[in-house]
Amino acid sequence: MKLKVKPLKFSAGRPVAIINESLAQKSSIHVDERLVLKRNHKSVVAVVDVAKKLIGEGEVAVSTEIVKELGLKEEDYVEVELSPKPQSVWLIRKKLSCKTLSRQEITSIIKDIVQNALTEAEIAYFVSAVYKCGASLEETADMTRAIFETGRKLGLKKKLIVDKHSIGGIPGRVTPILVAICAAAGLIMPKTSSRAITTPSGTADAVEYLADVEFTVEELRKIIKKAGACIVWGGSLGLAPADDKIIQVERLLNLDPKPQMIASIMAKKLAVGATHVLIDIPYGMNAKVNHKEAKKLARDFMKISRIFKITTKCVLSQNNEPLGNGIGPALEIDDVIKILMREDKCYELEEKAVFLSGKLLEMTRKAQPGKGEQVAKEILDSGRAYQKFAEIITAQHGKIKRFKEPKFKRVVTSRKSGKVAEVNIKKLNLIARLAGCPLDKLAGIYLHKHLNDKAKKHEPLLTIYSENEYELRHAFEYCINEEPVVVK
Repeated sequence: MKLKVKPLKFSAGRPVAIINESLAQKSSIHVDERLVLKRNHKSVVAVVDVAKKLIGEGEVAVSTEIVKELGLKEEDYVEVELSPKPQSVWLIRKKLSCKTLSRQEITSIIKDIVQNALTEAEIAYFVSAVYKCGASLEETADMTRAIFETGRKLGLKKKLIVDKHSIGGIPGRVTPILVAICAAAGLIMPKTSSRAITTPSGTADAVEYLADVEFTVEELRKIIKKAGACIVWGGSLGLAPADDKIIQVERLLNLDPKPQMIASIMAKKLAVGATHVLIDIPYGMNAKVNHKEAKKLARDFMKISRIFKITTKCVLSQNNEPLGNGIGPALEIDDVIKILMREDKCYELEEKAVFLSGKLLEMTRKAQPGKGEQVAKEILDSGRAYQKFAEIITAQHGKIKRFKEPKFKRVVTSRKSGKVAEVNIKKLNLIARLAGCPLDKLAGIYLHKHLNDKAKKHEPLLTIYSENEYELRHAFEYCINEEPVVVK
């Protein structure tokens, strides 16, 4: 059937088409089914919604995703037909039964995700199936390949491109320091970072306090040509569109299945053309993984890397507390600036950044074996790393600025004198998110005390910041009840 287009000024995160309730009943079309909209040899699959008065029987209201995809304007007409349920739905059901999927079956699922043929609920079932049943090495490799092949490629045409990724879970922004050091040493480093999934801040969220992080592939090439490196959000580039949609669902479910994590990371490394990759796997009492899981994860990363011929090194590091003092986008990037400007050492954060930078410098022969940390420290102490970081931020249309306290804050003090015996990362992460992270850039936590520090009764342990008084109260109440920093 042919319907007149009514463009709506709203983005749904996926193509949505709204038809008149009477037309839906006559055509036996139901909410959340799929419609194919066609115009000028282009087509898009959209999720159906139904309205009584918004539109007439001969009209279809469309979200901005459809307008952009088909190049639509007011009064245009589109051909509309009901789309059958994709084969991928039955394949997801197969995975839910913990059966192994073939390369062709995994490719089919990933392609349908990219083409919006699967609803968020169906993607959620796929994520849940991988979380529940796991995936074989072959399935993980096939998922990596499918995510890579359905996305864009950066195409830098450089012989040596380095990259680093952390599986996350531990507050503390190692990546911006590492990128600054490695780029100052002359390495090309197109760092595409993620936004927070289960934590208060991803690297992209933190850098966004200072500069833009959303660019096209063409703009990114210019930034790298100018600064030799970048720190941007990977989701804006279209390098791994399937993964971007999966991550949206993972964020809602608060899940991050290990096979999906590996496929996501390695597909993006392939997309930027990385030749040398360093994988940081923090483990610990409150980290994403324990030591046993970390070792298995490292083995799996190495196996996938060998399949795709990427030189990879995995570093396991025990972390039982946040690396810096800040938790939250602006607070975490402020720790980075302090270290780069040599104001405040934040010892654990600096130590880890220098250690990992040293490994990459050794991998790429910018430093002799065993001398990587020394070279990295010299670059940091000389101010070259700060200069390079400022250059990257400027290239990304930003400027260096310091943390500015938001409207509301509450200080949590020690209930007794003693020594800090526990710093619960998961509880701190939740408190920071309750305070407004990661959307509220200034929200978060400043830690005054770390593990084994002495604390006197009524001495500050942490400060919670928020732009919203209600969110601050909620975060503070949870903090008082759960006691994330324990003094004994």
